[in-house]
Amino acid sequence: MVTYVVRRLITAALILLGASFLVYNLTALSGDPLEEFRASNLPNAAQLMQARSQLLDLDTPAPIRYFKWLGGAAGCLVGNCDLGKNLVGQPVTQALGQALIQTLSLVTAATILAILIGVALGIVTALRQYSALDYGVTFMAFLFFSLPIFWVAVLLKEYGAIGFNNFLGHPDIPIPVALGIALVFGIVAVIVAGGKMRRRLTVGAIVFAFVGLVLIVAGLTQWFRYPGLGLGVILIAGVGIAFAVTVLAAGLQNRRALYAGLTTVVVGAVVYFPIQPLLDLATPLMVVILALVAIAVGIAAGYFWGGYDRSQGMRVGGITAFIVAFMVLLDRFMQAWPAYFDDSHIRGRPIATIGAATPNLQGDFWLSGIDSFTHLVLPTAALILISLASYTRYTRSSMLEVMNMDYIRTARAKGVSERSVVMRHAFRNALIPIATVVALDIGQLIGGAVITETVFSVRGMGFMFLDGISHVDPNPVMGVFVCVAITALAFNLIADLIYSALDPRVRVK
Repeated sequence: MVTYVVRRLITAALILLGASFLVYNLTALSGDPLEEFRASNLPNAAQLMQARSQLLDLDTPAPIRYFKWLGGAAGCLVGNCDLGKNLVGQPVTQALGQALIQTLSLVTAATILAILIGVALGIVTALRQYSALDYGVTFMAFLFFSLPIFWVAVLLKEYGAIGFNNFLGHPDIPIPVALGIALVFGIVAVIVAGGKMRRRLTVGAIVFAFVGLVLIVAGLTQWFRYPGLGLGVILIAGVGIAFAVTVLAAGLQNRRALYAGLTTVVVGAVVYFPIQPLLDLATPLMVVILALVAIAVGIAAGYFWGGYDRSQGMRVGGITAFIVAFMVLLDRFMQAWPAYFDDSHIRGRPIATIGAATPNLQGDFWLSGIDSFTHLVLPTAALILISLASYTRYTRSSMLEVMNMDYIRTARAKGVSERSVVMRHAFRNALIPIATVVALDIGQLIGGAVITETVFSVRGMGFMFLDGISHVDPNPVMGVFVCVAITALAFNLIADLIYSALDPRVRVK
């Protein structure tokens, strides 16, 4: 395997070398970087032209300039990185670091959520092939896949930001509106639920009553202005999550795994109030440490409950503990929402349509976290909706192919539970083609964020790339190109290595 990885790295270096040469020269020869000064009436236009010409080294032919840039870029291998300077004299490495943080904060969340949601929908639609749910998910997936991302972004701005901000000014939910929304959710529940019509109608009625009651109570209590989960909601939701995680990871027949999950819920409920003063002083590092402690407590609960398969209990306990800890964290963010909403810089319109942060906003960890979320929620949603279709369709087709194989029929004939057939036997092999899609989409998402960042005015790598193109400045363009190219090549290599881990028949040579 080491020989294979070394060969792939050498090939990637050669590909990167050739591609960077083309991109640099195409950018440098795409226009005149001095055009704005040639038609200028400024008295110092000649001096400005000379300064820019000297900054960009325009007296040197573009191919030779590329090799000068390559010499500075090669220094990155030894820790002395020099990718040149942009038009304002700022080192590209410094500008790239700032832009990379903005883009990664946007793309990382979109990628993770799109993979999780897309794979889950793909599995469900494969198991419910040719059902109303299958047709509905397929229609919506292809609908968003065919829409241009800038149009989706504009719709999200109109209804997800402007419309929702208007609603937050007077968050009253009339009873007819609440019942209408509940009816829509009830119809969706009837479509999603499996089994006979009587069972599906029962599920739809329960969902209708639950959603309607929640919306009416939320309207009467002004929940959208003063949100919160509270200990009761966390406890009830935690019990449901413990059952759900047990069903997926171990099966309800493993009672000790279920007890491990329920134990972590009880521990979370017990520490809910004592941990609040500590959360008031929270920092990012503290939150990470508390999350790791929660997971460790869940794993320990699974270990001490034991059972015939202790690893299943540890898995259920760890996952349940992480989700319960997330709900506690979400509840604390909700407690800070009124202060954020009433801040003079927000002016009662918290869902932002442009930028990555509110200028001059001062606040603690919770206020700054809410501010980052409100600025990222719309561009992240746009990227998720566009990239969701490929994960859903590839997972569905891969699962359908695997579910018809002989070893699946053999597992069912031996009496293996359906959960084990789907999660242990089919899902692992179905992940093999998905690994390729994920590797390709990560590079595409970073590149595709150019349009999203432009619509939402996020000064990330997309802004840096377009600014370099418009001013015929190769240095920032090459900085973005190198990041995207290395990411794409690295994840393609990782995908090949994942093949051998998922399928014993595949060996890297």
